[in-house]
Amino acid sequence: MMNLESHGPDTFVGIGPKYPWGGLYGGQIVAQALRAATLTVEPQFRVHSLHAYFIRRGDHEEPIRFEVDRIRNGRSFVTRSVVARQSIGAILNMSASFQVDEPAPDMQIAVPPDVPLPEPQSTQRWMSMFERYFAPRGDGKGRAVGWLRMLDEVGNDPALHACALAYMSDDLPTDAVVALLFPDRIPGEWDGPHNFWTASLDHAIWFHRPVRADEWQLQDFTCHGLISSRGVSIGHVFDTGGVHLATISQEVLLRELRPES
Repeated sequence: MMNLESHGPDTFVGIGPKYPWGGLYGGQIVAQALRAATLTVEPQFRVHSLHAYFIRRGDHEEPIRFEVDRIRNGRSFVTRSVVARQSIGAILNMSASFQVDEPAPDMQIAVPPDVPLPEPQSTQRWMSMFERYFAPRGDGKGRAVGWLRMLDEVGNDPALHACALAYMSDDLPTDAVVALLFPDRIPGEWDGPHNFWTASLDHAIWFHRPVRADEWQLQDFTCHGLISSRGVSIGHVFDTGGVHLATISQEVLLRELRPES
């Protein structure tokens, strides 16, 4: 999926699989857009943040065109803008910033929740790319905690691991928002008495430290409120040793469907 084809200067084309709900998965578009941006950046620059807007629902039957704009090339930082397009028009707009690692203090305040490691027999695979294991939410509603990892080995390219993290990062934020409105819902289960519809609106990732996406990582998301059918989900990503790898935020549209009168 990350093997994008070059279609002219700073333009790449990718495809995606068919997902259970139809359309495309937002994490796929973000990951491929990040990959397209990375292909225009020298290898000494490492992505440290991205900010994306989901504009339209994508079509899995149609290739996606990623157009990269080299906004700035600096000595320490470079900035890229990426627009993902299909025949309907733009489906995603993303900005990404890359930095050359430099010697500086390395401090961590964030602490992972104390949850058990995944039980092999209890992992979920709603797609063939990665697996997840939901941990008990514990303290209050509006929270989703889970372990995730890619099923296949990603290799040794740090840029591909960042893309893989971006791919998985769109999975749990919605569960935290849904858990605020429906605290009795079983995480990861979409069939049940609650009738609602969700969509990802925008998405941001801050990459703090290198990640191994094919090893278990703990994602801890919390939604603190809803307004105008929108909830912001903020999460932290840790490895099994408790190292803070990334911070993710996403605004989710959640509409409770009511029976037609």
